[in-house]
Amino acid sequence: MSVLSVPAAAGGAAATSSAAVGNTTSTAVSRTTSTGTSASKAAKPYCATHKCLALTFDDGPWPYTPALLDTLKKHKAKATFFVLGRKVANRPEMTQRIVNEGHEIGNHTWTHPELTKLSDEEILSEVSSTSDIIQKTIGTAPTMMRPPSGATNSRVGALMAQLGLPQILWTGSTLDWQARNTKVIAKRTLALAKRNGVILLHDIVPETVKAMPGVLTKLEKQGYKFVTVTTLLQGRTLKPGEIYPPRGK
Repeated sequence: MSVLSVPAAAGGAAATSSAAVGNTTSTAVSRTTSTGTSASKAAKPYCATHKCLALTFDDGPWPYTPALLDTLKKHKAKATFFVLGRKVANRPEMTQRIVNEGHEIGNHTWTHPELTKLSDEEILSEVSSTSDIIQKTIGTAPTMMRPPSGATNSRVGALMAQLGLPQILWTGSTLDWQARNTKVIAKRTLALAKRNGVILLHDIVPETVKAMPGVLTKLEKQGYKFVTVTTLLQGRTLKPGEIYPPRGK
């Protein structure tokens, strides 16, 4: 499970947000002026004009994941799933469904170790093997990873740079794996919701899955749009090894 090992800003509180959208990237719109000259105007990224929130779910896919996907679909919400390689190997159809329904897949290692305690070779094996099984399963390799427990340092960052993967952390963690209480998880998620936030949850926690219908409904009323991390970035390309959101943000 992901335990926040970054500064308190990402902290032990809890929260989530809501609403829906697919991956929207900015595009160039070509037009002709009254004088016949051509001008190019960039369309604004979706989250520049909407109250976006990225819900992220770690450690699946798991038997509770389909129920979560049903809820997300009902609310037209998109999310990012940071999956474990060994679970992808055991549940390829479920992994494919995540992608088919417009969600994003990220690398969360093969066995969920604390990367800072492993050798370089072990770190590369954990992450590379997971990228390989994801690509084999859904046809494309992940473009981002999340270090288990948020445990990273300059050495891990350098190795992720070698693999071409930015590191995605969070602005708030519900600590749902600890709470194991639907009402507590819902309350924390609502408290953590903020525009352009990244919320850490787990689809392996049944109470989290049960809390989501009510959470999404309440956050929708607050104007939130649920998007993938990629959509939240508003067209920005993260550097390999880079940490996002930056620590303390």
